[in-house]
Amino acid sequence: MKIVADTHAHTLMSGHAYSTIQEMAAAAAKKELQVMALTEHAPEMPGTCGKFYFDNLDVVPRTMKGVKMLFGAELNIMDAKGTVDLPEATLRGLDIIIASIHPPCYGTEHTEKENTKAYIKAMENPYVNIIGHPDDGRFPVDYEEIVKAAKRTGTLLELNNSSLRPQSFRQGARENMLTMLDLCRQYDVFVSTGSDAHVDVDAGNFTYVREVLAYCNFPWELVATTDFQLLKGFLNLYKTV
Repeated sequence: MKIVADTHAHTLMSGHAYSTIQEMAAAAAKKELQVMALTEHAPEMPGTCGKFYFDNLDVVPRTMKGVKMLFGAELNIMDAKGTVDLPEATLRGLDIIIASIHPPCYGTEHTEKENTKAYIKAMENPYVNIIGHPDDGRFPVDYEEIVKAAKRTGTLLELNNSSLRPQSFRQGARENMLTMLDLCRQYDVFVSTGSDAHVDVDAGNFTYVREVLAYCNFPWELVATTDFQLLKGFLNLYKTV
């Protein structure tokens, strides 16, 4: 089955990435993607762009190199209440929004119960479309509660290719992803595929995600990024919030 969309990637505007918008679009075209999402780190991540960057994204063309471009943010979940670091007025103007836990913004001392609550509260934000890399064992969660909340809120759970790299600093990602996928199959919950690319050559790279999907024989009909018409139903650009 062909994956047609990469729903998580960064340009040099995120501060610790290395390619421009045009370079990422060209890389997506080379990989024959239909859709490329650029989701810069939101303002509380050290070194990233500020709020005005996100407010001005309407000036950027939504088609480049024959690829449908989505522009959004990877929000930082700041606390167990699911607080995020862009205001609603900004979120309304973005095509796609991921919410993720990152140590510099959230810390590392929270309990499993607090981490689970943080993700669920973020999912209840009507502008959040995807939970980013929920596989990171540094932030243990109750995966059954996460999957049930994703079903209830219509939020995609991300399969993050970068989490599975041998050099990844995220802990237990493959095992956690397999646990999550088993529950997604049980509850008919949709997932997305994100390269989490920070350089153009990694755009649309799903090498490790494909291996995990094949290993557990996950149903492709629950992978929202295999069909843009299906994916549309989860995105701010198309759905009524």
